[in-house]
Parts: sequence; C-alpha cells; structure tokens
Amino acid sequence: MELFDRLERQELERAVLVHVDFHNESDREELDEFYELVDSAGAQICELLTTKRQKADPKYFIGKGKAEEVQLAVEMHEANVVIVNHALSPAQERNLSELLDCQVLDRVGLILDIFAQRARSHEGKLQVELAQLKRMSTRLVKGWSHLDRQGGIGARGPGETQLETDRRLVQGRIKQLETKIEKVRKQRDLGRRSRKRSELPTITIVGYTNAGKSTLFNTMTSAGVYAEDRLFATLDSTLRRVHLPGAGPVIFADTVGFIRHIPHDLVTAFRSTLEETSEASLLIHLVDASDALREEKIQDVLDVISEVGADEVPQLLVMNKIDAIQPAGDKKIEPKIDLNEEGVPERVWISAKKNLGIDLLMDAVGSFFKGQYYKVQLTLHVSAGKKRAQLYQLGTILEEGFDEQGNSLFTMLLTEQEWQHIEQWSELLSKTVIEGK
Repeated sequence: MELFDRLERQELERAVLVHVDFHNESDREELDEFYELVDSAGAQICELLTTKRQKADPKYFIGKGKAEEVQLAVEMHEANVVIVNHALSPAQERNLSELLDCQVLDRVGLILDIFAQRARSHEGKLQVELAQLKRMSTRLVKGWSHLDRQGGIGARGPGETQLETDRRLVQGRIKQLETKIEKVRKQRDLGRRSRKRSELPTITIVGYTNAGKSTLFNTMTSAGVYAEDRLFATLDSTLRRVHLPGAGPVIFADTVGFIRHIPHDLVTAFRSTLEETSEASLLIHLVDASDALREEKIQDVLDVISEVGADEVPQLLVMNKIDAIQPAGDKKIEPKIDLNEEGVPERVWISAKKNLGIDLLMDAVGSFFKGQYYKVQLTLHVSAGKKRAQLYQLGTILEEGFDEQGNSLFTMLLTEQEWQHIEQWSELLSKTVIEGK
C-alpha cells in the first residue's frame, strides 16, 4: 500500500488555468465548460492564461514562451497546480511539471479527479480507480526522475529498480480491479436478464453532464438521487420501477453524464454501467435547452451512444430547462410534445426543476409501450384481501370498484408474465381480456 499512499490524489487548491484556442474546431475545448470542471473539482482559480496555436507544441504543448509565462503566474500566485484544458501526452505533462516545478493536470486527469470524488457505489469506485491506474502506468517515470538525474554508473539502478517495482504493483492492482469489475459486470448481466424475463421495458436517461438527468429521474420516480447544478454530480446508475399510465410497469435508469472528448479509459471503465444504455428499450436523451451549444452537445452524446453500441435503440429527445430559456419578447416557452410525420413523439419540452411538462413526458414515454400489455377486467372474491393487495404490486390499475356482493372489480394493464401469474388464482370469480398484446 506504500505506493498508493505516495500516489494519492493531491488536493487541488490554488490553480493556474491554461486554455488553448486551436485553429482546428475538432481540437477545441469549451472555456465555460473548463471553468465548470475546475469548480466541480474544488480548485481555487488564481489566473487563466490563454493562447492561440495551429497545433500543439511537441515538448510543452503550449510552446516554451507561453510555458515560461505560466511559470511566472505560478510563482506570483504561489499556485500548487496548473490545469490544462486539453489532453497532454505523458512527455508533455512531465516536461511542463519539471519546468513549472508543480503538479500539472490535463483535462483527462481533471475529469478523473472529479470522478474519484463523486463515485459512491462500490462499482463506481472500482471503475474510477482502474481508469486512474491505467493512466498512471504511463506516467510513473516522473515520480523517480530525481534518481535518474544522478547519472553515472551504479547510480541508475535504484531508480530503475523502484520504478519497475511500482509498475509491477500498479499492473497487479489493475488485474485485481479488472477481475472485480468483471464479476460486477456478470451480476449486472444477471439483473438485465431477470428484467428481460419479466418483460419490463427499461427506459434509460442519457445526456450531456449537467443537463438535469438526476433531477428528472427524481421527479419521475421519487428516487431521491443526489442532484446538484455541477458537472458529474452523480456517477452511479440507479434503477427504479414505475407504473406508466396507459402503458404499465417499466424500469427507469439514470446514468453517468457524457461530455465532449470523454476519456477513452473512462468509456472502457464504465462500460458495464453504460451497457444499461445499449440494453434499454428506449433512451430519453435529455438536453439543456437553454445551452447555446446544445446542438453540439447533442452530437457529442450521440457519439458516445454509438461508441457503446446503443445507436439502434429508439430515442426520445427531451428539451429540459425551458424555464431558463430567454424568450423572444414576452412569450415564454411552454411545455409541449413535437410529433413526427407518423404521429410518434420525437421531442418533449419540459422543466424538471419546475415540474413543468412531466405529465406530457410520461404520456410520450408511455406511448412507446402501449399495446405491449394485456388490458384485463377482473372480479376478485370479497375474502381475498391478500390477493387484492398483490394486485396493487403487479400491474397498472386503471379502474377499481365493488359489485353488490362486495367483490372487488379491477380494470388493469398486465405484462404477459403477470397475467399468467394471476389468471390461475382460485379467488378470481371472473377474468376477461379486453385487449391483448
């Protein structure tokens, strides 16, 4: 454990930020998002330095002159970390760290740092640690560079020996984590197969980080999932069973937020979590409608959805935060459903925080699953109190009442498995299928 004590994440305190405006659009990162990431990590921003470049400098990424300017800023503010809003190679990170004489963190490391702070479940912590160690394994050499600099015959051995020891420890821990995560993945597979056997559709909420997924999830399911107006406020997927009016019982799943240029190791590490997306019956693609860059972020999410193999899953685009949109004139954006040419909902406008349009969203989601259930009329004997209670735990009760003898009358929506479960009850005095699947 000594190695991992030495390599623990340092607390981010006084930070100098570095942002590069590249000529190529695909290489650019958003400055506002950078500020949000740093804020989510808990750093105190001392100064922001920006520069324009055609392409990255091979040695220092930002060029020697700009690196020296950053060095002056670090000394002036007594900063203990420099955060770069781009991915650095191990060599670039090492060269900058040696020149600036302080910790250097790139965009990938920053996101990993946030993930390490926010992971709550056992699986989430395993996945984050795995991603961190895989990244660390390419950067271990800088931890022992002071030994390498001694030079001379006989002086290089201790450093190399320690470095190899560290690498073996890291690789060993990586194998342990991969084994544990594989066990968790198998457990998730069992859970998914169980849900498939029960024929309950799964509706997974996806979207760019901070689009309001957890707030919507709480509003639709009353799950009490932690939600905050910060990037990556929640990482761990949560499942809740909900009865949709006119459709029946379904499973709602909340997932980790996506982000532009999401680190590949994170996609790999969280694959077991993201598999909930590829196995879903419907994706609710949640978008911050008030974001000026919403179209670009929609495409970023679609890219990740494609990467995890979920691009064939039906999607419902949900435009959230309509209360934050600045309308033209005095006309406010009202909750509504946009239909495609076939009359199928393709876009819903809501505000999860203000609870606006949630009923429209539930109706839109329910419309995807109508016709997949049995609509039945049941008469349950007056003495069957326990069976009556069980009905409330099964399907969606559309109507209920009593006949003259006090027997219970129900009109319900049931899955095939639920229908097969109850149609043999001796307490059922009558049973009629009104509509089949």
